Amino acid sequence: METTKKHFRSIFLSDIHLGTRGCQSDRLLDFLYTHTCDKLYLVGDIIDGWKLEQSIYWPQEHTNVIRRFLSFAKQGTEVIFVTGNHDEFLRTFTPLNLGNIKMIDKAEHMTADGKNFLIVHGDEYDLVTRYSKWISILGSWVYEVLMSLNTFINSLRNFFGLKNYWSFSAFIKYKVKSAVNFISKYEESLVKACKNGSFDGVVCGHIHHATIQDYDGITYVNCGDWVESCTAIVESSDGSLSLIDYSKEELTINTKRIETAEKAA
Repeated sequence: METTKKHFRSIFLSDIHLGTRGCQSDRLLDFLYTHTCDKLYLVGDIIDGWKLEQSIYWPQEHTNVIRRFLSFAKQGTEVIFVTGNHDEFLRTFTPLNLGNIKMIDKAEHMTADGKNFLIVHGDEYDLVTRYSKWISILGSWVYEVLMSLNTFINSLRNFFGLKNYWSFSAFIKYKVKSAVNFISKYEESLVKACKNGSFDGVVCGHIHHATIQDYDGITYVNCGDWVESCTAIVESSDGSLSLIDYSKEELTINTKRIETAEKAA
């Protein structure tokens, strides 16, 4: 099957949460088959170790996502895996180089127009995650309940012909004042870290809120996630960064058919 692919200098993805039922692996696979890059940054929480410790959920589609990352590396893309709090079990092995795949806790990225970015998942700038892990785990459980509602609501939407993904959990989160204040403080903390480290900006994840903003000369970039919003950050050949919202895209790729063709090749 021939597909039209869009190529970027860099692609940044975070908070995929493989191993959970909320992971939008079908949309992610569609994205990964229609976009290529020179550098692929996986900015933490790619695998949800917290959830896998409680119960094993790992469908074939999640394996296909991992295989796709490996295919990127095999085809010459430099893959940088920045660890997060949900896949913190990998921090035991960092830094680690596996051919074209680098696993690290934080990285630096120079854009084509000469700007130096800190690449970090961001959990170390979240005081709740850093000092009260049990609260984070409780919050993760509540989040799982909301994600179950997401699945139910979107099944109804599909039944009535509404194909774009809509997140009930994100809607609730952005209506709660304390959550909005938390997001603001998180962003300010990372911007301060960039100023102290003489960076031009930061690319992070963690809070599942995709955005590109300017804070007094510092560019704050959050990749979002592939649970609620299905978003990616991409860098064009001129160094400009933009946000892709894949929740509104109609899926075009038969990933199962392509996987079969790849195995046979």
